[in-house]
Amino acid sequence: MTEQAMNQQAGLLVVAQWEAKAEEADRVAEILRGFLPQAQREPGVKLFLISRAKDNPAQFLFYELFRDEAAFEAHQESAHFKSYIAEQALPLLARRERAQYALL
Repeated sequence: MTEQAMNQQAGLLVVAQWEAKAEEADRVAEILRGFLPQAQREPGVKLFLISRAKDNPAQFLFYELFRDEAAFEAHQESAHFKSYIAEQALPLLARRERAQYALL
């Protein structure tokens, strides 16, 4: 495999599942709509998607592909993460799960 092909496959995949408190689901969606464009513009982000479950609007799924661990750490230290996620969204959640994956 060429070095370029290896670099294209390198990365850290983070999958997160959130469940908002039922009465806060629309507010969480509003917060995430403000957060998403900023997260997608981060230099270490290869792909950043947030979706909302069709059958349960309180559930959200995050699919985040970062260049590497350092990019993920920078993401969590960004002003928009601290403001939108840590300060505004997390207090409105009933459940939050995250898993990290290495690409094959």
